[in-house]
Amino acid sequence: MRQASFISATHDRIASHRGNPAWLASERANPLNRLIAFVEERPLLRIVEAAAELVTIGVTAHQGELVLIGRDDRDRLLFAAEIDRESEPARTTSAVDLRSVALQGLLPEPELAQLAQARSLLGWHARNGFCANCGARSMMEDAGYRRHCPACHANHFPRTDPVAIMIVRHGSRLLLGRQPMFQPGMYSALAGFIEPGETIEDAARREIFEESGIRVGEVRYLSSQPWPFPSSLMIGLIGEALTADIVIDRDELEDVRWFDVPEVVAMLERRHPDGLSLPQPFAIAHHLVLEALSQA
Repeated sequence: MRQASFISATHDRIASHRGNPAWLASERANPLNRLIAFVEERPLLRIVEAAAELVTIGVTAHQGELVLIGRDDRDRLLFAAEIDRESEPARTTSAVDLRSVALQGLLPEPELAQLAQARSLLGWHARNGFCANCGARSMMEDAGYRRHCPACHANHFPRTDPVAIMIVRHGSRLLLGRQPMFQPGMYSALAGFIEPGETIEDAARREIFEESGIRVGEVRYLSSQPWPFPSSLMIGLIGEALTADIVIDRDELEDVRWFDVPEVVAMLERRHPDGLSLPQPFAIAHHLVLEALSQA
């Protein structure tokens, strides 16, 4: 069974070297090191027939800002940067949405983990070019893991937003919902951002109640998944319902229902009579459903 995407990182992030400008300059000059190129948040791929290959270019060819990803299993340093869509590498390859890359399984999982790290970092820098403290333009430091304000000397660090995502069980039934933006017929686990001063468990209980009116008691952690759209950490949970009557928050969800086991299995196998489906294996929600079914 395929596992969720973005979680199988094998590269060394070499965090201890990020704050050494001399080391970073020497590695940028090393022709063996590579740059993962993005165009408008999309990685470049070389696609030939049914095969796809991640495009990397020599890091020495890039003169602008870049972020350090780490050392790969070929002992090369990997960096990442946005490049111009009119540049030669972009004109001769394909810029592919990262969701599509993961959904279609176009690349090995370790490369997907590198792309998730790169996309999250590059996206954060694109949205945080000015100091949140005084408004002056900030500077990239520590190989992309800090922005420093030369005006007020404040430091800003890349953030990850925690999201509680939970499958709720009531006997042998599972609670699933859909947002209007989902593809037609698809249902998934309910989820929401964790708020300040809130535990993971309390955030999950609150989100489930706000969106569906269901009260949840016991909550159990299963696994997590980086979600680089733009930079979240999905924290996967299984919860036990204390109530069964649904009250849908129509501002958040289009529908919420209880599904029995045979119906969920049909959705997983894409043979539901109404064409209903569940997220594909690249998403943690798929694996939460599998875990909940194994306990039903």
